[in-house]
Amino acid sequence: MATMSDDKVKRRLTTVLCADVFGYSRLMEADETGTLETLRRYRTAIARLVERHDGRIVNTWGDAVIAEFASVVEAVQCAVEIQHEISSDASQTNPMQFRIGINLGDVMVDGSDIYGDGVNIASRLQELAEPGGVVISSSVYDQVHNKLSVGFDCLGQRPMKNIAPLTSYRLTLGGKAAATVSVPITASAPPSERVHAPRMDDRRAPSSMNAVSEWLTRLPRPLAAALTVSAFLIVINLLTSHRIWFHWPVAAILFGVVMRMVLGNRPESDSRTER
Repeated sequence: MATMSDDKVKRRLTTVLCADVFGYSRLMEADETGTLETLRRYRTAIARLVERHDGRIVNTWGDAVIAEFASVVEAVQCAVEIQHEISSDASQTNPMQFRIGINLGDVMVDGSDIYGDGVNIASRLQELAEPGGVVISSSVYDQVHNKLSVGFDCLGQRPMKNIAPLTSYRLTLGGKAAATVSVPITASAPPSERVHAPRMDDRRAPSSMNAVSEWLTRLPRPLAAALTVSAFLIVINLLTSHRIWFHWPVAAILFGVVMRMVLGNRPESDSRTER
């Protein structure tokens, strides 16, 4: 007779990576043999990178790959290196691209398999990614945004099938969703001869322009617009005249915006007049 502890579902917090081939049916229709050969080669490369980052392959069905990692940072690094290697493969007649979603969440464990919302969300995030891109959940973003030299574009709350809307982020490298490096994938090459994409710790931090843009998006829209216009006036003044004049229009713009925000936030009861 099974005890209560035997029947209890085991759970754990883990990072789930879901990768899926974009347009797999179209590729199979065009060239079944070549597509299957390429998929096998890429799965070998993905498995190697997952192992390199201390993860494990949970499942592979159809054209999908599910992997889990104890470290959120390692999972994101692995995803970017996967996209680097695949995008640099110049041997493809019909290019194959993966979309990757990553989520940090609670999962149910059944032997070597994992189930639950933690896995489902990673799968839905993969569907939001561009071909060759990576999309992460807000739980992943909170853990890695200040640890990795990559950019993040907030996608807001996107509707997902059978999943409550959640905030997601697209990874960007050098202002692009995916960067390329000359790293051919050769399944037959021994590990000692393979050249890996650089780890993200070695890459340069996002540009100051991206940082300023991200900062502005967090401000109230009227204030962000006022600061943008003010910066534009300052640049024009400095480039076209030796006489400083920008302080007057800038002061007027900022004063107007601040007053509008202050008056707009006053409680309704304060703005009523006694009758």
